[in-house]
Amino acid sequence: MDPNSPDDDIRALAPWFHNLHLPDGRQTAPGHFLGDFPAYKWQELAAVLPEQMAGWRVLDIGCNAGFYSIELARRGARVTAIDMNAHYLKQARWAAAQFGVLENIELHRMQVYDLVRWQGRFDLVLFLGVFYHLRYPLLGLDIVSRRVGRMMVFQTLTMPGGVAPTTYDLPFEARERLADDGWPKMAFIEQRLANDPTNWWAPNHAGVLAMLRSCGMRVVAQPGREMYLCEPDPANPSCIETWNSDEYLAVTGRRPHAE
Repeated sequence: MDPNSPDDDIRALAPWFHNLHLPDGRQTAPGHFLGDFPAYKWQELAAVLPEQMAGWRVLDIGCNAGFYSIELARRGARVTAIDMNAHYLKQARWAAAQFGVLENIELHRMQVYDLVRWQGRFDLVLFLGVFYHLRYPLLGLDIVSRRVGRMMVFQTLTMPGGVAPTTYDLPFEARERLADDGWPKMAFIEQRLANDPTNWWAPNHAGVLAMLRSCGMRVVAQPGREMYLCEPDPANPSCIETWNSDEYLAVTGRRPHAE
């Protein structure tokens, strides 16, 4: 490594999954295999979010090197960013300082499931590129949905499939309908997908919509492929807020022990 290289600090924090366009014109991963990622995803999302976000509280789940957190902080939001990977958090802290927004970003090393111990809600929750990496995805979505005050942006890997006209209350003898193209479903990935052992699930489009509804959310827009802008639906609350709260409390370790 050349100690006089202007990119020495970037290489010291390699490898990078986010290609950040730094204020000085440098990029952290200009040869990214996905192209200019995640800038092209941000372009899809930016148009549906307010340009001025002063007073907004944002939660960025799986923040990686902080691309989205930095962009939202630049719009005036106060961002709480979480990731389980200490290397990514180190990148995010360094990058936020380069953009002069570190004071507006609070970083935590934690899992999605750790959010069950948090109180309060956020104006905006980003849940991007995390769901399909979870061993327990619907539990994660249940936990995250309880932190949404105003809106959530949800993105996941998906598999092909349409949407069935109705999926309500089949009789046992009609179970062949479960194999229909548009029935909500998820493919389980036992070993690897794209050589990544953390890719566990790939829901179809109908499955994404159904799970979001099941968690008390309604989709109001799709700003990009596999990306869903959601808001809480008071008319259709999650079952964990109504008849199935006991199971949620038990699985999250908050149910009182039986005598």
